[in-house]
Amino acid sequence: MNDSSWGASPRAGHWGAPEDTVTATAGSGTETGTRGKTPPMPPPPPASAPQPPQQPAPAKKSAGRNLQAAIGVGVGLGVIIIASLFIVKAVFVGVVAVAVVVGLWELTSRLAERKGIRVPLIPLAVGGVAIVVAGYLRGADGAWVAMALTSLAILVWRMTEPPHDYLKDVTAGVFAAFYVPFLATFVVMMLAADDGPRRVLVFLLLTVISDTGAYAVGWRFGSRKLAPRISPGKTREGLLGAIAFAMVAGALLMQYVIDGGHWWQGLLLGLAAAVSATLGDLGESMIKRDLDIKDMGTLLPGHGGIMDRLDSLLPTAPVVWLLLVAFVGKG
Repeated sequence: MNDSSWGASPRAGHWGAPEDTVTATAGSGTETGTRGKTPPMPPPPPASAPQPPQQPAPAKKSAGRNLQAAIGVGVGLGVIIIASLFIVKAVFVGVVAVAVVVGLWELTSRLAERKGIRVPLIPLAVGGVAIVVAGYLRGADGAWVAMALTSLAILVWRMTEPPHDYLKDVTAGVFAAFYVPFLATFVVMMLAADDGPRRVLVFLLLTVISDTGAYAVGWRFGSRKLAPRISPGKTREGLLGAIAFAMVAGALLMQYVIDGGHWWQGLLLGLAAAVSATLGDLGESMIKRDLDIKDMGTLLPGHGGIMDRLDSLLPTAPVVWLLLVAFVGKG
């Protein structure tokens, strides 16, 4: 550290305090200087110009999850679903029923942990399976009847416990019955058609492609938040990507996969699927924010829980079912 660092200007070519110099008289033969005087130090290097502070390197965008685990689990689920879909229809109905029961367990567990809401799981799970099976065998009428009976069972079962918070508990139970098994029933109602496996495949592909488009475009170009108070990670650019990807996929699928379908119908189908899938994502994000949790469960590494995978599928199922019936009939 040089003197200037402390506010005093140093003498050129010297370090430390200045000393007196004795000069010899002419003819004395004495050398100029002071015996034992410290020889001059080399001049200090000029102070370098202040450097501007370095900007931190921009953080790389990431998905926020274990990508390898997410891909592995996604591929595994896809194999199970596709295999059950095209081998025996009843097996696929069983897969849907299992997903419904696990989803109900995750939802009711989080409600109990975070809000103290005690939803009776036994009548809800049994009724959920009944709704799915009735929808497959008897269509929408069967699903509605099973839904009504499930709601009644929830009300009666909850009567066996103290009346405190009765209304809150049964309301949450009826909501859970509608949100998970009833909406999932539209998937097996698609399956009941003669070309049911292809209809379900179109539904699944549209939802997955919509989510993929939203992620890819939002990750690369996203800057304007779509719903910052609900889901800060979603962007308007991501929504446009979801719509574009789903409309292109819908046109191709309706033209080449669905008998009697036309490409322009696929454009409408893709648009509706992308919007409903996005609303489903936002809806579950709102539930999770209310519960102050990140994921509904931990069953699927890299994905969260079953409900974290059903969030966009559940509200999209009735939309796709309705439009396919309108475009090509019940089959």
